[in-house]
Amino acid sequence: MINNKKNRVGSEAQYGPRTVGEILHDFLENSNEPLAVAFRHRKAYANTELCIDLKTILTSDRRAKMRKDYQGVLTRDGREHYTFIETLPTTDGKRNPHVFEGEFITVTRRSDGSLRPNFKLGRIGGKGFNLESYAWGVALELREALKGLIEEEMSE
Repeated sequence: MINNKKNRVGSEAQYGPRTVGEILHDFLENSNEPLAVAFRHRKAYANTELCIDLKTILTSDRRAKMRKDYQGVLTRDGREHYTFIETLPTTDGKRNPHVFEGEFITVTRRSDGSLRPNFKLGRIGGKGFNLESYAWGVALELREALKGLIEEEMSE
């Protein structure tokens, strides 16, 4: 075996016997054999699995395509067995899209389909703030939002 310095590696270079560990270390660090190259590559990427059994459950493609990113969950099922399940957003790309935007509140639709009113608190505590008029404005806007959503549901 020859290392990069063009010197003989082994007992000749050290003038005496060597342990198996020293010989393996020299082989793995200096050889261009496929096993040694793979060992050095794995060492550079310590969190990389060289050989695994991967099961993919995709919704957009039958098979995983080269250089395409998939969003999903990777689960370790066994010693060297993994399952990847692709997840797709159920909305139009926004996390919680607004279904109503008013002066006092906004209403958003959650991923499970439920509605959530969000209060705009920017004017609370400011000069000329009146709690009764704020509460009345919230009630009117909530009524308007629900009326629009109910009409939308009825028309579908």
